[in-house]
Amino acid sequence: AGCDSGKLSTPHCGQMRFLTAEAKAAAGRLEGKLREKTLTLDTLNPQVKAVEYAVRGPIVIKAGEIERYLEEGGTKPFSEVIKANIGDAHAMGQQPITFLRQVVALCTFPELMDSPSFPEDAKWRARRILQGCGGHSLGSYSASPGVECIRKDIAAYIEQRDEGVPSDWENIYLTTGASDGIMTILRLLVSGKDSSRTGVMIPIPQYPLYSAAISEMDAVQVNYYLDEDNCWALDINELYRAYQAAKLHCQPRVICIINPGNPTGQVQSKKCIEEVLHFAYEENLFVMSDEVYQDNVYTPDCQFHSFKKVLYEMGPEYFNSVELASFHSTSKGYTGECGFRGGYMEVINMDPEVKAQMVKLLSVRLCPPLAGQAAMDVIVNPPQPDEHSYKQFRQEKSSVLGALADKAKLTEQILNAVPGIKCNPVQGAMYAFPRIFIPPKAVEEAKALGMQPDMFYCLRLLEETGICVVPGSGFGQKDGTYHFRMTILPSIEKLKVLLGKVRDFHIRFLKEYSALE
Repeated sequence: AGCDSGKLSTPHCGQMRFLTAEAKAAAGRLEGKLREKTLTLDTLNPQVKAVEYAVRGPIVIKAGEIERYLEEGGTKPFSEVIKANIGDAHAMGQQPITFLRQVVALCTFPELMDSPSFPEDAKWRARRILQGCGGHSLGSYSASPGVECIRKDIAAYIEQRDEGVPSDWENIYLTTGASDGIMTILRLLVSGKDSSRTGVMIPIPQYPLYSAAISEMDAVQVNYYLDEDNCWALDINELYRAYQAAKLHCQPRVICIINPGNPTGQVQSKKCIEEVLHFAYEENLFVMSDEVYQDNVYTPDCQFHSFKKVLYEMGPEYFNSVELASFHSTSKGYTGECGFRGGYMEVINMDPEVKAQMVKLLSVRLCPPLAGQAAMDVIVNPPQPDEHSYKQFRQEKSSVLGALADKAKLTEQILNAVPGIKCNPVQGAMYAFPRIFIPPKAVEEAKALGMQPDMFYCLRLLEETGICVVPGSGFGQKDGTYHFRMTILPSIEKLKVLLGKVRDFHIRFLKEYSALE
């Protein structure tokens, strides 16, 4: 009978198809043939295979395995794994800024507006944010560039930060962390084939987001090396060298700068920024300025200068022509709110037709998380001196940044006292990137095992001490030099333990390979 015969004894036509498929599959198994998978490593997008991200790479996976082993009762020469591999402040024990959490809590659960436990200045901000949300709810979508009042607050913050340099709120775009904005701008820039393929100039050492994005988009990575002997300064002659060499095989269209630096912790001088902007102006390059650590400056004689402010001070010829995207985030600074995935970018001098294409691209991902947008708003619109929450906010902010400054100095001092380790001053950001001497015998052993010498070193450090740091090879480094990146975020007590273990391990390592002189 057919599928529509209505007889109870007849299987439903969907069931019939299923039974037929099941029978065919069973027959295939009997013949020793299994259906091949559509997606295999052979058919996978080759650009995905090319992506590497050291910060969450093999060494971190190994650290997770050791953690589980310890939790299940296994024994090691240490009782815990200390993860110094990633700039995750709250995971390292940093406490949230009270006012930020109050505003986000009020936005998330507006019934708390009736609670006397929440100050009026937090309630006022929450109401204002909710008025800008569809249905007055953080659960709604926002416009793709972000909530309008938050974009206006960001523009006001930039104007204040840059001492009156104008900022147009319509050039502000909320993003899902700074990474989302960086990826968006790179997608716009990457085009061409063969020798006309887009070249992306990035600092070496660099934050691996950049190399991963370049690989995924099949662009050309153009390395310019920071000067380790000069506290990781950016040398303009090195920019010209890298640019001229790259022009032989690609078309450099964009230069990326991380200031303050990750992983290197340097704060670029105003003169250096002027030279970079003049170079970009001359060579017609788009400038991407990653400024997520702008609040993290610890050395008294260093100061954060935004690329936009310096560009403005160079005069209208520069300020009205150089295309610049600047990025900021909730994840770093003194708040460390990584999990909210909040951020923004300010884009100036973009061709209006290209800007329309960018807005189209942003609309595909609908909008950044509203809670992250609210958190970003508190960072750019914190309590003012005449408000109730100001005193506690100022104390908490000063405490976080003061502790980071102390830990930056401590890290530099302890590492520089170890034979075979040299650490530049940690002027800003959240990391030290010390150079480590690896004896020739250890280099040979690492190569025999098919791994980079600093990966070999970091794996040994992890397995013998429980300390998880990231090999310098994951960020890029000059040939023949070796480094690791470690965060300075652990508590001062835990950081002292960590640095003491690194010191003792390094001395043992040198003795083992007969290199302690």
